Amino acid sequence: IRKISTLSGGETFLVSLAMAMALAELTRGSTQIDSLFIDEGFGTLDSEAIEEVFELLINIENTGRQIGIISHVQHLTERIPVNIHLHKSQLGLSEIQIKFN
Repeated sequence: IRKISTLSGGETFLVSLAMAMALAELTRGSTQIDSLFIDEGFGTLDSEAIEEVFELLINIENTGRQIGIISHVQHLTERIPVNIHLHKSQLGLSEIQIKFN
C-alpha cells in the first residue's frame, strides 16, 4: 500500500489506463464503449512499459474496439498503422498529413 502522490509519471499513466479499462468493463451490458482515446502519457514510460501497454492495446483492438492515441513518442507512433500528423503554420493555419506505416 502506498499513497497515489508517490507514483511516478509512468506509474500514474498505467494506473489511469487500468482504471479506464476497468470502468469500460464495468459498464458492459448497460453501455457499449467501442472507442478509446489516449492523450499522451507514453513519454513517461520506459521502453519495456511502452511495449506492455502497446500489446495490451492491440489485444483490446482485437476485441473490436477502436483505439486512438495522441503521442509524440516516435518509437510508438512508428508501430501504429495509420498516423495523422498535424502541422501548424506560422500564419496559424493547420495542415493535416496522413501517414501509413
